[in-house]
Amino acid sequence: MNRRDFLAAGTATLLQTTLARSAARTLSGPSEAAPADHRLIIEPCTLDMGPGGSIKTLAYNGQVPGPLLRLREGVPVTIDVTNNSENPDIVHWHGLFTDPLNDGAMEEGSPMIPPRSTFRYHLVPRPSGTRWYHSHAGARDGATEDLSRGTYSGQFGFLFVEGRSEPGDYDQEVNLAIHHWAPSFVPMVSMMRQESANMPLTSGSDVGYQYATINAHMLGAGEPIRVKQGERVLMRLLNASATDNVVLALPGHTFRVIAMDGNPVPHPKSVEVLSLAVSERVDALVEMNSPGVWVLGSTLPKARDMGLGIVVEYAGKTGEPVWRDPAPTVWDYSQFADTAPAPEPDGTFELTFRDIGPLNDSKFDTWTINNKSWPDTDPVMVQEGKRYRLIFRNGSGDQHPMHTHRHTFEVVSIGGKKMSGLMKDVVNVMPLDTVAVDLVANNPGDSLMHCHMLLHMDFGFMQLIKYKS
Repeated sequence: MNRRDFLAAGTATLLQTTLARSAARTLSGPSEAAPADHRLIIEPCTLDMGPGGSIKTLAYNGQVPGPLLRLREGVPVTIDVTNNSENPDIVHWHGLFTDPLNDGAMEEGSPMIPPRSTFRYHLVPRPSGTRWYHSHAGARDGATEDLSRGTYSGQFGFLFVEGRSEPGDYDQEVNLAIHHWAPSFVPMVSMMRQESANMPLTSGSDVGYQYATINAHMLGAGEPIRVKQGERVLMRLLNASATDNVVLALPGHTFRVIAMDGNPVPHPKSVEVLSLAVSERVDALVEMNSPGVWVLGSTLPKARDMGLGIVVEYAGKTGEPVWRDPAPTVWDYSQFADTAPAPEPDGTFELTFRDIGPLNDSKFDTWTINNKSWPDTDPVMVQEGKRYRLIFRNGSGDQHPMHTHRHTFEVVSIGGKKMSGLMKDVVNVMPLDTVAVDLVANNPGDSLMHCHMLLHMDFGFMQLIKYKS
């Protein structure tokens, strides 16, 4: 049973009941009759990325990325989402501690929004920091993928939750969302012969792309990031791609990483390159102390040729943007974490990931967790208030950005190297590696856990965390 069949068979009654309850609630009182605080419209959009690059996609409010939502921590907010597309859709509020109904994941019971319908989400935004919102609709259609749906489309945007105090120790802030466009099925043999945007970071994507952008434009198109010498620029970077991980650099500059996935890191550190797996965010301060015109972009030449970059231009400087390859390096989460070991957990779950090859005439591999594929994966059963260690064992040659809904987790071990204090909602598990994270069960209700690569999700790589009653 594929994801769509499961949803149709197993959750149709729940979703109908939820929608009916929501509709009744909407008409029940003045608070619901009042206009929402924010409104998003899922609608067709033509994105002109630059010379030779024009894409028809779905987006929020006709723009890519969608509108920046700046919310205040702990202050309730309503967001109306109208679906003007041809298929049911849904919005996930990635990184927020919501309830299952409003989280925006149909596997948890959040309602799909039918075409020509509106659903009102009720959020109490927390925790503070860089979050984002995106479609959580699947793209699977039988044994293949509909490469126009879900996160293959332009349905993504920044959501920033302002805390009670913000340091503001910078001169300007820039939000940069990376996305890949014009996906198509690419046999693995073909991918291994070319330097794709996902190589050599991973060896396991069956989807290739024609274009890449930072925000709405390919490298060299659109407006540059304009800076002045001596400025401190806060860059919030988001990998909003459906399947491709990225490594970025800005020649002549370093990134002082201060937060990951919206959460302050224990040890801010300056690095020459940034690695962002699918759905990861990094907040980094950049000291503008190298005047010129530069390329902030992918370290892979082919990815830059596809458009993955943006020009950084100092005031008074002109000329062709300059790129210089950074020194080779290996991305290491532990450099931002504490070295002390984490507290012992109350319980441990070992989760092994493998692909079992194409099934039922599919072009794509089916993915398993402990030898079972969604919807047959066993739930992780937790008790409220307890601390649990999730041991992710990657038995495949692919990278897997593992995401937990409605919770953050603490990264406590990578490849046997112990650490603590690094709080995230996505961690990238490298091929044949083991990563351990600790999750405190502090937000009752069903919570989805999955690899954030949409191709992997659609072909089985999902599991629920369920609270014991």
